[in-house]
Amino acid sequence: MDTKPSPEERVWSALAHLSALAMGMGLIFPILGWAEQRRKSKFIAFQSLQALGYQSLGYTIWIIGGLLVAVVSIFFLLLNMGDALRSEAVLTSWMIGHFSLTFALLGLYFILPILAALACALGKDFRYPLMGTRLAKYLDYASESGLQEAHEDRWVAAAGHFSVIIAMWGLLVPAAAWILQGKRSAWLKFQSAQAIVLHTCVLLLGFVALFLYMSGFVVFIALTGVGGTPMSSGAGLIAVLIMFGLMLVALLILLVIPLFHIMGQWAGYRVLKGDDYRYPIIGRFVSRWLSGGKGE
Repeated sequence: MDTKPSPEERVWSALAHLSALAMGMGLIFPILGWAEQRRKSKFIAFQSLQALGYQSLGYTIWIIGGLLVAVVSIFFLLLNMGDALRSEAVLTSWMIGHFSLTFALLGLYFILPILAALACALGKDFRYPLMGTRLAKYLDYASESGLQEAHEDRWVAAAGHFSVIIAMWGLLVPAAAWILQGKRSAWLKFQSAQAIVLHTCVLLLGFVALFLYMSGFVVFIALTGVGGTPMSSGAGLIAVLIMFGLMLVALLILLVIPLFHIMGQWAGYRVLKGDDYRYPIIGRFVSRWLSGGKGE
């Protein structure tokens, strides 16, 4: 940008980036900044959309990176398992290296939004590595007019889908998009409603899995007491079978949840590519719901 942003623009933008430190809860601030300032300040709108992308799509990338680090680290441990079992020093070194790298990745995740906030506070037009320049082109940020509205909506809608990987707090993105901009854009409202249903399904599955898991312990204690019934007795065996059965069902449910996460990432990608994406089953349900049961 050729003109220096005003103090108000700097504060809004800095806070949008710093909200990443709230780990999920901060998602509400960049979308508020975009919704409230999108036609008042192109600088705030762009920086808020960058912050939103970093906390949704960026979070997904960091999670995948962390998982890859964990897999590679465990793989090397297995290769040297014999030495680790024979030498406590080898196992200790592995643990120090593994956790050091994990915390280094976490620290790097926090450093970038802090640098972004400082740059905006100084009036600089900050760009996140890899994402910032691409987003600027996608939104036509360099033009004399405002940001490209259709692409703004697509970016926000995609963030609503991407954020399904952020348990509970990710629901803030599609909910806020619907409340703040749903009347302006029926398309954004529909995509946000789809994302809300997907988020809700993931939350319900998580709560059901937790309930079944805890129920296993409750049933076990109810049938055996605290050390009152021997495990070899009929009641003890039944209690053990019920407990492990409920735990197995809970585990199977938890294994399904990543499939919903993958669906959310795919939906976000499709939306950014220009598709009017609809989830299987969920899309039809939302369409009928928004139309008052009159169909598509």
